[in-house]
Formats: sequence, C-alpha cells, structure tokens
Amino acid sequence: MNPLLLLAVVALIGFGFKEPVLWLAAAVLVFGHVRYGRGAGSPGSRGDTEYRDYRDRRDRQARMERRYQRENRGRLARQARRQGTQPGGRDGGRPPGKQ
Repeated sequence: MNPLLLLAVVALIGFGFKEPVLWLAAAVLVFGHVRYGRGAGSPGSRGDTEYRDYRDRRDRQARMERRYQRENRGRLARQARRQGTQPGGRDGGRPPGKQ
C-alpha cells in the first residue's frame, strides 16, 4: 500500500474516535485502493493482459502459417522447383541465374 495512503487511513482512523464518519472515509479509501488502485487484482494483471493478447495473436498467426504450409505444401514445392530455388535441388538452393 502506498505510504501516503496508509498514513491517511491511519489518521482517519485515529480521528474517527471523535467523528465516526471518518472511519467510513478510511474504509472508502481502503476499498478504492484495493478495487481500483495499483494493487487491484493479481500483481501485474494489467500488463499481463496485454502480453497475453499479444501471445494469443502470435500463436494464432503461427497456427495459420503452419496450416497454410501444410495445405499448400505440394503447390509451394512445385513453385520452388519451377523457380529453381528449392534447397537441395539441382542448383543447390541458389537463385536462378547464379550457377
């Protein structure tokens, strides 16, 4: 908890013995800090959601690329043979015209 907020809560509780309404203010401060402050949820929950979204998009893209490669393996191999750039082929993977 933020030291300034902690000091405010302790002061409100201390003065609350004369004015009980100040206890309510201290409770509201603590509730607001727990619910909406930096300590909300699990530690780092805001940054984790952004990274989790990035990781999900990256994984989805990788799955789509693998699926595309798998579904079009024959066509891609034929194109590579026609262009003469297939690794391990007659040209050793060199681009056309570079013999």
